[in-house]
Amino acid sequence: MRSLISRAPGACDPAPSRWAWRMQRLMLTPTFLLMMRAGVPLALIGAAGVWYLADEGRRQAILDTVAEARASFETRPEFMVQLMAIDGGDPALAEDIREVVPLNFPVSSFDLDLPEIRSKIAALAPVKTVGVRVRPGGVLQVDVKPRTPVAIWRNRDGLTLIDITGVHLGQVPHRFDRRDLMLIAGQGADKQAEEALQLYRAAAPLGDRLRGIVRMGERRWDIVLDRDQRILLPEDGAVEALERVIMLDGAQDILARDVVRVDLRLGARPTVQMSAQAKALWREMKQISGN
Repeated sequence: MRSLISRAPGACDPAPSRWAWRMQRLMLTPTFLLMMRAGVPLALIGAAGVWYLADEGRRQAILDTVAEARASFETRPEFMVQLMAIDGGDPALAEDIREVVPLNFPVSSFDLDLPEIRSKIAALAPVKTVGVRVRPGGVLQVDVKPRTPVAIWRNRDGLTLIDITGVHLGQVPHRFDRRDLMLIAGQGADKQAEEALQLYRAAAPLGDRLRGIVRMGERRWDIVLDRDQRILLPEDGAVEALERVIMLDGAQDILARDVVRVDLRLGARPTVQMSAQAKALWREMKQISGN
């Protein structure tokens, strides 16, 4: 069959070539259009930026400008901290805090590492808890909850203040500097401060006669009274044993007599040791009664 459309000899075919047709189809795809409209300009901008920053002098000039702008922003008056306020501790603790956190005011709040400041203060022995914040007005606020000393522990190093958990809070020059605190002694006594405090409270009826509480062999306690008297308590039930002795003393004045030791280590067989003078007097009276 012959074509109905005749073509003049030597005329070009108006249909696109295969590669031209594929290029036209590619130009119509969304991905290619996006790459041509955004990708190529961005690539050109990136290449220009790399070329510009290839010069070390230009890079340093940009860094200096950024640093200057940042410093100008951070040192604005509303961001400057002028002083540090410490609430909750005594003057000695406040001085210790200022030593571990040596800040030169005024200082920008952006230069303060609050977690590090908090950790340094929390590491101080007298500090139980601490909160650190920057409050309006340019004040670094430090809120401290100090540990409460409950006893003075006599040891080889001298007199040490301890809290209920046995944490050492510092040295005391003289016992009478803290008359309000009980005195404990003996190896391991600082680790049993809570039990010692219970004994101290139970011994309240003894009044000024109480001289101290001594840990014996890291197992049990002795109550030390004036006139070189001692109450030897058992390992278990020490508070109850001390209360029995105090009740007995209230009924028979046993501690007012010439007694050196009241031994309660054997709960079923409590014993009383008299002084040498009392023993001699007892033997003399026995001889007299025997004659």
